[in-house]
Amino acid sequence: MSAANPLLQAWSTPQGLPPFSTVQAAHFGPAFEAAMAAHRAEIEAIGQQAAAPTFDNTVAALDASGRMLSRIEALFYTLTASATTSELQAVQRDLAEPLAAHMSWVAMHQGVFSRLEALQAQADHLALAPDQRRLLERLHLEATRAGARLSVSSRERYAAIMQRLAALNTQFAQNVLADEAGYRLVLRTETELAGLPDFLRAVMRQAAAERGLPDGDHLVTLSRSHVVPFLTFSARRDLREAAWRAWVGRGEQSGETDNRAIAQEILTLRNEQARLHGYDCFADYQLADSMAQNQQAVQALLLRVWDAALTATEREREAVQAAAAAHDFVGPVEAWDWRFYAEKVRQARYALDEAELKPFFPLAAMVAALFDCAQRLFGLRFESRPDWPAYHPDVQVYEVLDADGAHRAVFLHDNFARVGKRSGAWMNALRYAHRNGGVQSPVILNNNNFAKGAPGEPTLLSLDDVRTLFHEFGHGLHGMLSETRYERLSGTQVLRDFVELPSQLMEHWIADPGVMQRHAKHYRTGEPIPKTLIDRIKAAELFNQGYETVRYTASALVDLAIHALEDEVAPDIVTFERDTLARLGAPADCGMNHRLPHFQHLFVGDGYAAGYYVYLWAEVLDCDAFEAFQEAGDLFDAQTAQRYRQHILAAGNSEEPGAAYRAFRGHDARIEPMLKARGLLPA
Repeated sequence: MSAANPLLQAWSTPQGLPPFSTVQAAHFGPAFEAAMAAHRAEIEAIGQQAAAPTFDNTVAALDASGRMLSRIEALFYTLTASATTSELQAVQRDLAEPLAAHMSWVAMHQGVFSRLEALQAQADHLALAPDQRRLLERLHLEATRAGARLSVSSRERYAAIMQRLAALNTQFAQNVLADEAGYRLVLRTETELAGLPDFLRAVMRQAAAERGLPDGDHLVTLSRSHVVPFLTFSARRDLREAAWRAWVGRGEQSGETDNRAIAQEILTLRNEQARLHGYDCFADYQLADSMAQNQQAVQALLLRVWDAALTATEREREAVQAAAAAHDFVGPVEAWDWRFYAEKVRQARYALDEAELKPFFPLAAMVAALFDCAQRLFGLRFESRPDWPAYHPDVQVYEVLDADGAHRAVFLHDNFARVGKRSGAWMNALRYAHRNGGVQSPVILNNNNFAKGAPGEPTLLSLDDVRTLFHEFGHGLHGMLSETRYERLSGTQVLRDFVELPSQLMEHWIADPGVMQRHAKHYRTGEPIPKTLIDRIKAAELFNQGYETVRYTASALVDLAIHALEDEVAPDIVTFERDTLARLGAPADCGMNHRLPHFQHLFVGDGYAAGYYVYLWAEVLDCDAFEAFQEAGDLFDAQTAQRYRQHILAAGNSEEPGAAYRAFRGHDARIEPMLKARGLLPA
């Protein structure tokens, strides 16, 4: 190992955290080269051994292989997502294809695959423990789906496809980030600031200051934490339209950051990938390894919700249009108007104003709420470790302790939007928990993109922000509480339409009036949020749900439709999107959560491709699961929490997800609680 490269040394930092301060972009190329070589040697040793295949010498050995590479990859992709630089982006582009080629070589290694085949064929007679049987099945299936069973020529073509896709995925992501980082809507005059509440002006002044703009300037960025409140409050319709067009137009601008041809090529290659496996389209290939299993199941769920959401949106549109007329606006409400006039309806009907709510939701108090819920449910304690390494000053580091005081995990919390960080919110693991080759505790990271408060002032969250905070923490708990024996089955490495269950379930706790009153306190006075205000929040829960559901479901239906195409060459994505929305009768004044040219879920990797539906699928699970706590009469009921921890959080992917859910709940999930929660059941 190189003494000069910290990535190739043992990390003597607390709990083996990456030595962030000593790592440079130039270290990654040589480190990846060395790690891939070490991994290749491990794979060759497994595949070429003379001993007959056994679980230990093949399956467990495969699970334990590539640890150096995994460690470096986890750090690299954390930095490129959360604190990237032009140097890191150049390395990312250079490494995309070599890394993809390496992973194809590993997955298709015929010596290893023949051993997996032999073990899978005799699995019924091997006396394997349930988690061992599950690991064998998953590794065999994943190798098959990665092309290991194809002919020699098809394997070569398949590997070439995966390399090209890796390069395209990387470029797509960097283009979106460039469009987001490059946009600036600067507001200077009171006329330009009309309608904006003090909290929003403060975060926009802070954003301007962070980017070196003159004192007094206010900056609207394309971060959701800027755009959505700006569209909600700005009285300047022309500026709302400008911000909206820039937001929905990311990835669609001619020039170096244009994603249209990139996405089209990705779709074309994915269909070729599917055909090599014998599927008619990528959606069929992708859904074969999901809880849903096929397009018909996904369509049935999406269309049932779509029809109900359209009906609900018609009612909401009448109210929004009436509010517009009452404020002397003549003409149809456009997409950049909806949030502005919907907020007028919310204020009139429910006396609920986001400017009134936000002082009760300072970020620090909401983080304390997360930790308190985790302690009451699972006995966890979060101890701040400011002296432990982090990759950016924004990141807060915690040691997570079990009820008995034993070390459980490390949790890194990165909550603020900034230049060099991609948009959205996500969880990732710098290290997964396992016991294969020694006990390894997890290192879990939550990323959010909240607009930072001004110096000396707290960061105040909207209700949507708070839900996002709890959502990502649910993913985090899935990683922190994993107790699987094998790394490949650990934490969030479950089927994609199951992974959102823990995250979406966690959102229910902050919606509980008891939890809210315990933690939501005015940042100036310390007074708990009044019960009357909580009552107004509860009364407004279903407000604008039709609009939000249409936006989400439109994105999911377009995703499924474009990945269901059987054409050899994919169509122009903008034309396809427009035609599909017209066929569905999608209302233009609602729009979509994500348009195809910037739909990172679909085109930065294939994890959510033909799979954006998973949030709705998991919502069926999470609403049904939450009823278990409600039925217990206590949202912190110890027995219910223990069942949930044992069968869902701790189990990872060691059990088929439908069986794991039934073990927790006692029955399959029912759709009615979800429809009720969204206000979509017939009156």
